Amino acid sequence: MTIGFSIRTRSRKVAAALVERFAKLPVANISDSMSRMSAAGPRLRPYHAQGTVLAGPALTVRTRPGDNLLVHKAIDMAEAGDVIVVDAGGDLTNSIMGEIMVYLAQEKGVAGFVIDGAIRDADEIRESGIGMFAAGVTHRGPYKDGPGEINAPVSIDAMVIHPGDLIVGDCDGLVCVPLDAAAAILDAAEAKQRAEVTEIAAIRDGNVDRSWVDKLLETRGVAYID
Repeated sequence: MTIGFSIRTRSRKVAAALVERFAKLPVANISDSMSRMSAAGPRLRPYHAQGTVLAGPALTVRTRPGDNLLVHKAIDMAEAGDVIVVDAGGDLTNSIMGEIMVYLAQEKGVAGFVIDGAIRDADEIRESGIGMFAAGVTHRGPYKDGPGEINAPVSIDAMVIHPGDLIVGDCDGLVCVPLDAAAAILDAAEAKQRAEVTEIAAIRDGNVDRSWVDKLLETRGVAYID
């Protein structure tokens, strides 16, 4: 078995119908429905147009910092709607990709990228309309030597992503929804969204009960000092 330089076939991925429903939900509500235990961390920020929501099945790539040979291969392998997730170790010395690779990906119908590393051509990427999360920007270009892996599990800030898992990203950041739990998490996140809509309506109507704040402070033993 080859270690560290291999390309695997992705055997399954989240259904398009689930992707469509998750894309309508705030990442914060999805995260809350997963006990707030899964997140890609604040380092990865959006580099796409404001209002863009990134959602789709993960096509995973692990590569050494500053090398994008396997990212090129992932673009060639990608299916429409995929999110290419690249674990490049978070290094910002060399960019992993720029506008040319984005245009190649758009021709394949790729939904977007998650790059735990740097990108370049940031203005062009933002104008392209593709979803893009990255750890930073640098003008220094990449190498194309390998090694790397495609469709192996990757980890970004302790968030483990398997091939075919659901990636959802908005202005608050990213979350990975495990494929096998996606349906149950969707039900919980949609319920939370409905409850939040009801609560906001009550606030705007001036009909909200805030007594829970004092009750909780009392149970915590707060002292009021004049």
